[in-house]
Amino acid sequence: MALTYPLANKTALITGASKGIGAATALELSRLGANVVINYASDAAPAEALVAKIGSDKAIAIKANAGDVKEIERLVQETVAWSGSGGKIDILIPNAGVSIMSTVEQTSEEDFQKTYDLNVKGPYFLVQSLPISLESWEEDVGKGKALPYLQKGSHVVMLSTSLSVVSSITPNYLLYVSSKGAIEQMTRVLAKDLGQKGICVNAVAPGPTATDLFFKGKPQALVDTIASWNPFKRIGEPAEIAKAIAYLSGDGGSWVNGQILRVNGGMTVG
Repeated sequence: MALTYPLANKTALITGASKGIGAATALELSRLGANVVINYASDAAPAEALVAKIGSDKAIAIKANAGDVKEIERLVQETVAWSGSGGKIDILIPNAGVSIMSTVEQTSEEDFQKTYDLNVKGPYFLVQSLPISLESWEEDVGKGKALPYLQKGSHVVMLSTSLSVVSSITPNYLLYVSSKGAIEQMTRVLAKDLGQKGICVNAVAPGPTATDLFFKGKPQALVDTIASWNPFKRIGEPAEIAKAIAYLSGDGGSWVNGQILRVNGGMTVG
C-alpha cells in the first residue's frame, strides 16, 4: 500500500522550532509531508541538526528574533523566498515564547517587556505581516507586495498554556499566564476575522510537558509532585503536543476554528 502524506506540498513556518515542542512539531509535520521552516533565536546548532534529520530539501533553518517586528518581516520574506515553500505559508505556528516566573511585586519592566514582546507582540505581528486579504490582491500587487501567503484552507495554531485555567495556580505565574491569556483572546477574535477568508485559527494549550524549559530549576521532587496532579501520573511529552498541533494544521481541523485545545492528559477538564 502506497504511503499517503496529508500535508504534502504544504509549507509550515514554526517560530522557536529548534527545541522542545517546536522541534517535535517540525518533526511531526515533516513526517506528514510538510516542508518546514525552523525559526531559532540564537543557537544555530540544534536548528541545523533538526534540518539534517528532516532533510535539507524539506526543511530550512532561519535565525530571527520572533519578538521583533522587523525581524519577523524578514523571517516571512526569507520563508517565501525559500524554494521549498512554493512562495506561500500554509501553516503558521507562533510557538516561540518565554516563561519568566514573577509575582506582581517582583516583576521588572524589563521582564514584562521581554515576556510580552515574544509571547504576545510576536504572534500578533507575525500574523499581520502576512498578506491575507484576498480582496486586496490587486492593491497589494500594485504596491509591489507579495501575493497573499495565507490563503483559503490555511491554518494558524497559537500556543497557550493549560495553566490559564488552573485554579490552584501560584502567584509567580502571573506574568507568564497573563501573556498566554492574551494569546487565547487573540485566537478567538482572529478566528472571526480570518475565518471569513477560509483560514482557521486555533490554539493548543499544553499542560506540563517534558521540555528543557519545564525542567529548568525544578528539583525531581517538584517534577514528581506536578506529575501526581495528572490522572495519568506523568507529564506530557513534546511529541504528544505536536500531534495535537498537527491535527489542527490539516484536514482534521478544517471545521475547528477559534478553539483552545487543552492537551494535558486530563489535568484540567471542561
